[in-house]
Amino acid sequence: MPGYISGARWQGFKTGHIGIGQAGGQRLLLWGAALACAMSVSCAAAGTRDKPIRLHPDNPHYFLWRGRPTILITSGEHYGGVLNRAFDYKKYFKTLERYGFNLTRTFSGAYCEPVGAFNIRDNTLAPAKGQLICPWARSEQAGYANGGNKFDLDKWDPAYFARLKDFVREAGARGVVVELVLFCPFYKDDMWKLSPMNAANNVNGIGTMGRTEVYTLKHPKLLAVQDKMVRKIVEELKDFDNLYYEICNEPYFGGVTLEWQYHIAETIAKAEAGFDARHLIAQNIANKGKKVDRPNRLVSIFNFHYAKPPDTVAENYDLNRVIGDDETGFAGSEPGPYRREGWDFIIAGGAIYDNLDYSFTVGHEDGTAEIDAPGGGGPLLHRQLGILADFINGFDFVKMRPDNSVIRGGIPDNATARALVEKGRAYAVYVNGGSKANLVLDLPGGRYTAEWMNTKTGKIDRKRTLDHAGGSAMLNSPEYEDDIALRILHTP
Repeated sequence: MPGYISGARWQGFKTGHIGIGQAGGQRLLLWGAALACAMSVSCAAAGTRDKPIRLHPDNPHYFLWRGRPTILITSGEHYGGVLNRAFDYKKYFKTLERYGFNLTRTFSGAYCEPVGAFNIRDNTLAPAKGQLICPWARSEQAGYANGGNKFDLDKWDPAYFARLKDFVREAGARGVVVELVLFCPFYKDDMWKLSPMNAANNVNGIGTMGRTEVYTLKHPKLLAVQDKMVRKIVEELKDFDNLYYEICNEPYFGGVTLEWQYHIAETIAKAEAGFDARHLIAQNIANKGKKVDRPNRLVSIFNFHYAKPPDTVAENYDLNRVIGDDETGFAGSEPGPYRREGWDFIIAGGAIYDNLDYSFTVGHEDGTAEIDAPGGGGPLLHRQLGILADFINGFDFVKMRPDNSVIRGGIPDNATARALVEKGRAYAVYVNGGSKANLVLDLPGGRYTAEWMNTKTGKIDRKRTLDHAGGSAMLNSPEYEDDIALRILHTP
């Protein structure tokens, strides 16, 4: 639509790889958006920037970032981009930019994993011996469980904060938002044994409890260490616009209490109270889905993992906040399940889709590693998720709402169909399953252009102009495999 540039096409504007090739007002609108965003990118890289990414004032189910409505779509590495010294994040961000991805998720370093955890080969969250870098400085005393000296929880590591800030800066220059996950539960004892917060790994004698009590309010000395780390990170990153914080990854494991999560949210908010602009806070709610009954006033993003089908979006839509699906996996190595999960979630009204991608490893930061892990990734999936980003960014989605009631019939057997709608103006429809759809849609009277798009190639496989008197309209798809998308736009 005029004035909107898709995620992948926008990367071309930034790098000068494509031109507009359109006339008049649309060219001016597009170049205006490009210039404004490019200026924001430069300012962000310099540390003097626009307001941080925030909820869109006209539709808080989506974001506003650098002057543009924003949905975050990515296929990102396994959260070790900062804490694993060996990981070349500059190469990684170039890869995300190439596919038009605009999000990465990374852990702070308070948690890491042992080699072989979760049957993941070359896990970026499992640094090799001596490669862990985290907020706390090393002491003079040998004995850290994974090589090197123990940590001193009273001292910061300047090299870590230099790396953290450069990571966020490099992401911003490549058009990528960072979801910084502050904490993660210790799923097993061997993970707790690697944490700097474990008394065995620090010289402060702090962290003598079992792993299921680390993220509670029971131990004031450890809580003070956690609060201090949060305040330090928040202070160091205050000038970046491409950032939001998640309190804790998967807090429904490992004994993490809700009271502790709310305490950390308060710590973030208090640390930012004097800032000119504050960053959004995310809370990870559940695997698959859950109704949020008592939303925390400080939380603007509710994240879910493996949210398929995406029923949790509808369950929580009335909260008027962003709903995210920020981890996938356990569905094989083929791209299909992760592509379909992304399409379903975004067309259902979600604003974040982050495929957990095991093709990004140390030495293969370009996403070309052979995958041996309980999930997928790789160049083919990258291209397919880039098509999703292009598709949704071709709409003025801030004006749209999920509304499956416009689909009156014609869904193939054993398939689902979802619609994101601006009534009478724009319809984004996704069919998951089957091989031929004869959709009956409820459309107001008017002229429309309808395009059936191949979700694997991005090609328009069938196009039709529809002069419609109003009421039910049948739109027959071409033959397809697994899934197909339909774009309907009102034309003058």
